[in-house]
Order: sequence, then C-alpha cells, then structure tokens
Amino acid sequence: MTIAVGDKLPEATFMEMTADGPQPRTTQDVFGGKTVALFAVPGAYTPTCSARHLPGYVDKASDFKTKGVDDIVCTSVNDVFVMGAWGKDGGANDAVRMLADGNGDFAKALGLEMDASGFGMGKRSQRYSMVVKDGTVAELNVEDGGEFKVSSAEYMLNQL
Repeated sequence: MTIAVGDKLPEATFMEMTADGPQPRTTQDVFGGKTVALFAVPGAYTPTCSARHLPGYVDKASDFKTKGVDDIVCTSVNDVFVMGAWGKDGGANDAVRMLADGNGDFAKALGLEMDASGFGMGKRSQRYSMVVKDGTVAELNVEDGGEFKVSSAEYMLNQL
C-alpha cells in the first residue's frame, strides 16, 4: 500500500555522507520535530535528476526556508558515496541533505518502489515529493511514469 497524506513515515535508516564519513540517520533523526521538503529520484546523476530536479531545490532553498521548511532532503536508491559525490557536484552543500536509501528499504516501505530493471537499474524509487511535518505526510506528489512536474521545487513551493 502506498503512503498517503496523514500517514506517519515508516521507520527506516538512511546513510548520509559527512565530514567524518558515512553516518546512519533514522527517520526520527531526519523528520522528528521538523518541517521537511523531501524529494526522491530514481537515480543520482541521471539526466532529469541532475539537470532539473536537484538544481531546482538547490536554487530555491532560501524560498523553502522563508516558507517555514527546516530541511530539504533528497533521497535515492544509491549508495552513500554516490549520493555524497552527486550532492557535491550538484552544489547541494548546506541547501539539500543527500540521503542514501541504499537498499531501497524506505522506498519499498512507502509503497513507492519501482522496477527499473529494463534500464539496468534494478529496484529504485519512484520520482516524488512530499512535505513532512514531524514525521507525518502533509503533502504527497507522485509523478506519472517518467514525468517531471509535481515533484519539482516550484510545484512544492506552491503547496507551502
């Protein structure tokens, strides 16, 4: 079953690259007591994700803060080293936290997993965005197929 507005996020552990190396982050660590703009992509360094998705959130980070968002989080079914490198290359710095869902456990628990085996990518996350308030989904936007509309930074800003 797919997560819905009003649902609590499932417990999961992400990995985040830090100055001290990879560090685990639980759902509570990331979302507890905060308003978070979360977006997920099928893969780091993929064309739409690198050219439009991540840059939109990096460019609009101050707009999110103005609207009461504590953190912007990007997640993907990639390892922590890839997510760290992609964040660095994409200028995420302090604007967007890059969290690796390396085994796809979070995507699967949300009901937002997809099979990209036809592209040689295995199980991945669907492209989506959500506003999470203290661990509860306040807004959820899941893209149809390969589209890039409702998960963009601009679309999410209009929901805040």
